[in-house]
Amino acid sequence: MTSGGSREPSVLRQYSRSPAPAASSSHRGEGRTGSSRKTTGGTACCPRILRPLLLLLYGAGPRISEALALTLADVDLSASLLTIRESRFYKTRRVPLGPRLTAILRAYADDRHRQRQAHDPASPFFVTRNGAAVTRGMAERAFVCLRTIAGIARADGARYQPRLHDLRHAMAVHRLVACYREGGDVQRLLPQLATYLGHVDVAATQRYLTMTPELLREASRRFERYAEAEVGHD
Repeated sequence: MTSGGSREPSVLRQYSRSPAPAASSSHRGEGRTGSSRKTTGGTACCPRILRPLLLLLYGAGPRISEALALTLADVDLSASLLTIRESRFYKTRRVPLGPRLTAILRAYADDRHRQRQAHDPASPFFVTRNGAAVTRGMAERAFVCLRTIAGIARADGARYQPRLHDLRHAMAVHRLVACYREGGDVQRLLPQLATYLGHVDVAATQRYLTMTPELLREASRRFERYAEAEVGHD
């Protein structure tokens, strides 16, 4: 199964009235991720780190804890492959990357090398300019700043504003929408998607598949085609 990293998201551009978690739109190419090039409020997690991190979360769907735990040895850019070790369920999995996401991570890795950061294979992949590992707190504070700069907020009465974890949800929703549009076998996709996300069963993945208007529309079109075919056989 290939990664959704071939397209960059418009970060957390929520659909109208979308329930939590907030699903982002994959339209408009790079979109709001360009805002990460601006200031992030002076946080230690600067734009050169935040942009590839956000695109990794959306393009490959790791948990934020998994992304920040990646070491240099875990990121094989020559093979476009991540190794996520002993994650939530104490399992290790390998996650393929799309070509554009690979290029973005390679650009970050090259910049990291130019900054003369630690190059030991066990060193964290995501580090600040002073060489410290990026923590979840750093990333979340920077993301709040980015949301503010981009003017992205939920106004539907939801308890939570968009979170880093929502990028993982968005990746799952958009992959399913793409499957519908391509005429693929959605039931066959779900077990593959569960494995890709590191879930122990399909039920855990199904909870991610928020019924956004786009997903509902594609599912309705699939049903309409099925119904028309059945009527044609009568």
